[in-house]
Amino acid sequence: MSRHLVVVLTAISLVLVSVGSRAQSGDVILEKKTFELPSYTTVAGEIIKSVKIGWEAAGTLNADKSNAILVTHYFSGTSHAFGKYAPDDKIAGYWDAIIGPGKAIDTNKYYVLSSDTLVNLNAKQSHVVTTGPASINPDTGKPYAMSFPVVSIKDFVRVQKALIDSLGIKKLKSVMGLSMGGLQAYEWAQSYPDSVDRIVSVVAAASAEPFLIAWMDVWAQPIRLDPKWNNGDYYGKEPPLDGLKAALKIVTLQSNGWEWAQKTFGTAPAEEGKDPAKALPNEFKIDAFLDQAAVARAALADANHFLYLCKAVQLAAVNPAKIKVPVLALYAPNDLIFYEPIVRETIQKISDAGASVETAALIGPNGHLNALTQIRQEAEKITTFLAR
Repeated sequence: MSRHLVVVLTAISLVLVSVGSRAQSGDVILEKKTFELPSYTTVAGEIIKSVKIGWEAAGTLNADKSNAILVTHYFSGTSHAFGKYAPDDKIAGYWDAIIGPGKAIDTNKYYVLSSDTLVNLNAKQSHVVTTGPASINPDTGKPYAMSFPVVSIKDFVRVQKALIDSLGIKKLKSVMGLSMGGLQAYEWAQSYPDSVDRIVSVVAAASAEPFLIAWMDVWAQPIRLDPKWNNGDYYGKEPPLDGLKAALKIVTLQSNGWEWAQKTFGTAPAEEGKDPAKALPNEFKIDAFLDQAAVARAALADANHFLYLCKAVQLAAVNPAKIKVPVLALYAPNDLIFYEPIVRETIQKISDAGASVETAALIGPNGHLNALTQIRQEAEKITTFLAR
């Protein structure tokens, strides 16, 4: 499989990431940096030594460092929200359509930075820096595996706050992110209201509700059922790739939805002349695509990190009534992860508590992933919201 295909599928899928993110002349070239903490105490009170996360940025901080925007990434994402690492990269960051010189989030005006989270899914990707179960525990010299402490969205945000502090930034112009990144944006508003001017949440509610909590368990179950998972003890052995691929297949399908499936694949067979009605092994085109996408994405992912991310999402718990900063909340009416009524409930509670909240719908066939494919629809609204 080509490097190009792996990169595309890792970002989210072959079809989706290529929309609006193809490398162009004049793209921002980014340097991946590493932020380190000698130790970090989790929300649950556990200590993690030698914490490292990767980050990248473009633009210039103004004199009082008041023009910084933090972009927080989604479940299977990384810090690579825009730009390229090298001029010959075929694919730019996932929100390159709206971040960069002269774009909706103008790096000529703002200092835009993004960081990898703790337990980042893509632990095997060369440009990802993260601390998680696959990392070496300095006390044992071996990977943490399931001895790694449970971490939450709040922990992700606390580490980001330490990064921001290290840069001398007292108050962010905005925190913005999609999906799990939206959860982080809401957490920033609740935990550090004096350190962020406003937030932009895209396809996310303020916290995990029971249905999402259950779905996170469904996502995780194939990994736990894979005998090679071995209760998380697989480092130095054959990893649970079958379980990881099955989990990623579920994620990719649910992140899209029926309209995408119908428009992109229909009921065509995977191979001409191999009618699915003639033999049980004969696949449909959509099945073959999802399998191929899962194989590519699993090659750079870690199964234990996947499980820890599911738990982090389950633990997301922000009270919308405590949000006091202005909010721009974008949603997708056909979203199968953060359903429109759930997002609207968050919006209503923020409004009822007296905070300013604006909203708009991202319309397209990709469901949850309209946050990637259709984000240009609300580029002007984002620009106006940030400029206030």
